[in-house]
Amino acid sequence: MQKTGFIKEVAEAAGVTRKDAEKVVKTALKVIEDNLKKGEKVTLTGFGTFEVRNRSARTVTSIRTKNKTTIPAGKVPGFTAGSVLKAAISGKKVEKKADTKVAVGKK
Repeated sequence: MQKTGFIKEVAEAAGVTRKDAEKVVKTALKVIEDNLKKGEKVTLTGFGTFEVRNRSARTVTSIRTKNKTTIPAGKVPGFTAGSVLKAAISGKKVEKKADTKVAVGKK
């Protein structure tokens, strides 16, 4: 699915115009991009986490010419799927954690 198809489906699912859905989708993606540029993680609980990962320098060899080239170190975006997304894809149920109760101090 491409971005235009995604926007169309968001608009239909939310019951809004394509123009409004496009604005929301583009804004959400821009917010994620801006936070990654700052080196921050973006966690969408249950869906996943976007983060910047450091890739070390490495040497590669061209298959055709057999020449070795060094690729410099750099930063790359990364995504780790959350448990709810993984469960939705695999068809498995997510085990819910036991409810934690907050202790309230006695008077």
